[in-house]
Amino acid sequence: MDDNLLKVFIAATAFAVVLQALILAALYLAVRKSSAKMEALATEIQTKVLPTVETAHAFLTEVRPKLESLTTNVSESSTLVRNQLQRIDATLTDVLDRTRLQVIRADELLNRTMDRVEETSDAVHKTVISPLRQVNGLMAALSTGVEVFLGNKRRSPKNGMGVPHDEMFI
Repeated sequence: MDDNLLKVFIAATAFAVVLQALILAALYLAVRKSSAKMEALATEIQTKVLPTVETAHAFLTEVRPKLESLTTNVSESSTLVRNQLQRIDATLTDVLDRTRLQVIRADELLNRTMDRVEETSDAVHKTVISPLRQVNGLMAALSTGVEVFLGNKRRSPKNGMGVPHDEMFI
């Protein structure tokens, strides 16, 4: 039995080794097939992509100084624009302050002028119109007194109140 058992183990080991050899052969063929595909893909990448990358690299190398110059110019321009805007802001603020001051001065001038016109009107009324009314009243009184003294008929009032009774009835 010992002999038979040994033969079985040798047969099993031989079968396992053969099976491993077949698996390794299959792996070798699969790797070789994948390797061929990878080489084809690498060749395609070298023929198509690498020239594009080299062209892009050359383009970037050529454009880099221009981009740096453009960046510098944009930075300087933005600084100049910012400075000019600050100057314009300061100027506009100054103009607005001066305008506001002039409007206040014009308002004060107009108020003083209106006050003086009112004062002048009051003064004219007190010094000219009131004495003229008094003189007019005095002249009317003197005129009426002279007419009565000279015997002239009495003047009829202008509003029609002094109409004689004879004329009332027609």
